[in-house]
Amino acid sequence: MNNALKTAFKALDHLSNALIIVGGLASALLVVVTVVAVFSRYVLGDPIFGIDDVSKMLLSAVVAGSILYGAKIGAHVQVDIISMAVGRKVTRIFDVIIRLFSAGVALLVAVALWDEIQCGHDCGYFTPNLEISHAPFHWLLAISMVGYALLQLLDLVEGLVHFRDQRDVKELR
Repeated sequence: MNNALKTAFKALDHLSNALIIVGGLASALLVVVTVVAVFSRYVLGDPIFGIDDVSKMLLSAVVAGSILYGAKIGAHVQVDIISMAVGRKVTRIFDVIIRLFSAGVALLVAVALWDEIQCGHDCGYFTPNLEISHAPFHWLLAISMVGYALLQLLDLVEGLVHFRDQRDVKELR
């Protein structure tokens, strides 16, 4: 079981690394686009048509790149009041509930994104000025959300395997 979990976590690490590379490139490109837009608007006095469309799509790629990575390294904000109030045993039970709920919500978001991808241009899922399709960016977000859901489920399985341990498995990593 532990080898299977390690392999699954490693596969998610590869997915996370691929997404973070895409997000990092999008972030760098967003900086360049912003500098060019500011220069054009305030120095040349001629704003670039559709630059906000490009910026919004690049920003969605940055978000897609950071969802799974942030969850993997524990970068999301969390408050651990439950374990302080009731102890580790009760916290383990809440971990199961919260991880299942988180995975469910992430999968729901992925399904909603999938529905939008299927409808696409016919339903108006493109930017208003340049008519950039949302589909590739929704794909990135959907893949990231599925990866997040899988991470939650793998963390759940790992937590159940080590349910009786004194310390949380994530603390040992």
